[in-house]
Amino acid sequence: MMNVKWWIVYLMLLFGVQSMDVSAQPLAKDAVPFVGAQVFIEPGQTSSQIDGWFKTMAENGMTMCRIRMFESYMKQSDGHWDFSLFDMAFQSAARYGIKVYATLFPATAKTDIGGWKFPADDDQKNAFALFIKALVTHYKKYPALAGWVIINEPGTDGNYPHTDFVDKARSQWDGLYPERDYKENGFPVLMTVRDQQFIHDFTADFLKWIALEIKKYDDSHDVHVNPAGVFTNYGEYNFPVWRNFLSSLGGSAHPSWHFGYFSRTQYSLAMLVLSELLRSGAGPLPWFMTEIQGGNNTYSGVNALCPTANEITQWLWTILGCEGKGGIFWMLNPRSSGIEAGEWAMIDFQGKPSERLRAAKQVASVINRHADLFRSPHIIPSGIDVVYLKESLWAENLMGRKQDKYQGRMYGAVIKSSIACFKALTERGLNVGLKAIDEYDFSQVDYTGRSIILSNQIAVPAFYKERLERFVARGGTLFVEGLTAFFDEELHNTMNTGFTFEKLFGSNISEFILRENLFTTTVGQYAFPTHLWEGRICGETSPVHIHSFGKGKVIWCPSNVALGAWVSGNYKPLSDYLYESLPKISDIIAFRDYQSDVLLRTLKSGNVTLMICINKSAEARTIALNGLSSSSGTPYPIYASEGCSVMDGELIMAPEGVLVVKW
Repeated sequence: MMNVKWWIVYLMLLFGVQSMDVSAQPLAKDAVPFVGAQVFIEPGQTSSQIDGWFKTMAENGMTMCRIRMFESYMKQSDGHWDFSLFDMAFQSAARYGIKVYATLFPATAKTDIGGWKFPADDDQKNAFALFIKALVTHYKKYPALAGWVIINEPGTDGNYPHTDFVDKARSQWDGLYPERDYKENGFPVLMTVRDQQFIHDFTADFLKWIALEIKKYDDSHDVHVNPAGVFTNYGEYNFPVWRNFLSSLGGSAHPSWHFGYFSRTQYSLAMLVLSELLRSGAGPLPWFMTEIQGGNNTYSGVNALCPTANEITQWLWTILGCEGKGGIFWMLNPRSSGIEAGEWAMIDFQGKPSERLRAAKQVASVINRHADLFRSPHIIPSGIDVVYLKESLWAENLMGRKQDKYQGRMYGAVIKSSIACFKALTERGLNVGLKAIDEYDFSQVDYTGRSIILSNQIAVPAFYKERLERFVARGGTLFVEGLTAFFDEELHNTMNTGFTFEKLFGSNISEFILRENLFTTTVGQYAFPTHLWEGRICGETSPVHIHSFGKGKVIWCPSNVALGAWVSGNYKPLSDYLYESLPKISDIIAFRDYQSDVLLRTLKSGNVTLMICINKSAEARTIALNGLSSSSGTPYPIYASEGCSVMDGELIMAPEGVLVVKW
């Protein structure tokens, strides 16, 4: 018998009724993951075209879409809105069982492809409020509606927006947080990160305002946002605060726009790093990738790219391997005009599925066949987390350079260092976490078997001293690398003004010496390629100082061995050292030895262990595993690229291959 809920939907569609919401609820943590795409709606399209796109989605396993709700295409000269063009899309979506995330896109210049992030003045804010009311009250009862993307891609890319609206807010913020000229110990404050701190706070405030405006009229559907350019913009994002007004978190992942720190072969690594960062940011909320590059960018974007079918597959499985609830590709159909005209699509100009869309369909089919397995899998933690600080990015943006012959002096060095450690341990098969320090749980009574990596986090505020000391004293291991804590939160050199972490680290720095772009740091059997600076610890002849503190310890290497791995491309010494030196949770599964350019995520779903492995190297690999027991059972591949299999407990991986195994 037809489900009653969908029978009601059928009758509503049959009679053209769009006045009842029979399934409104935020995205659930135990929802079956989805695969979807952006359907780009613009004037000139016909109802048959729009209906055909949704039919194509349904035929290719897609159950979710995103639609940019252009106020410019709705607002009429008399001040009212004509929703008829977008109504056709919502009606077609419901006809084919596809849910819609509607992105608020207030009126902006014709050439503005990303939309404004803050209003220019109070008039524009008030106009936005009126648009929110009109849009939300019109669509909240449409059966196809899944949720609201409250604004497209928040983030300024470091461009402080001097508008009347922002400057007024800044004046109020300055009144709450007055600037000071001297530190408590008398040292002058000559450089500040006040601009960065304000944008960080104000972004959260403005996003909250939008979310609350939506909830005035609709408190049933999902409220979502997709930060973009996260590797450069993370200093503007306060995810723990965002959780208070969102019901899910997302992100944008366009290699052409956002993966500039990575080579083409590292794009799946970049997707993994971003996914893990967003998973941590979401905390208890579900997350999914709101935008994934789905097609060719011809003239737009920074780097020209057309993803391969293999990359589409790898990116989707990477997101699923980080507990993501799905991914939406940008986009299904190409837009007709503007800088992105004819670009990004997953269908060709005749409306037929590309090989990229067919690849996405294959993943969707596996998800649907094993729906219960993918409802709520949980990553099996290794106990190791790479922790980054927004203050380090702020300091780097003030002190560093856009271009320099040394990467350590350029923008990006602090996040590249963190990613280098993440990559090194991932290539041992470990589930390594990546999170902001404010997202780490410092409230536990015992951190035995837990490790934190602070890699070249050049600015560490003094107020983190207590949290880090508590972590180590309660049994944790802290690995500190590079120029970590060189500055405080106000860009004073900490070694010169009273080193806050001397008690925890067990010493101080005598000096940092410029050596070479690459030189070797030797610690026992390990020879690390090292970039630029050699840090010398007072009273220590070894480049590494190990200090016991309470029940735990600090391993301090104040030379840039992580950037050395990044610059040289040789991660094995760093990987081997970290794997052997850092405590791990006892029951983890890992590679028996180092596997360059191979990614693994291991999850638990009920009594089933789920492994997702991706081989980005140019050679076939046979990979032995540690941590399997006789109780692990017989492995069963639920997805395998050509040339990939599992045999006698080993993973057989072809180049560019993906293998998904349940045990």
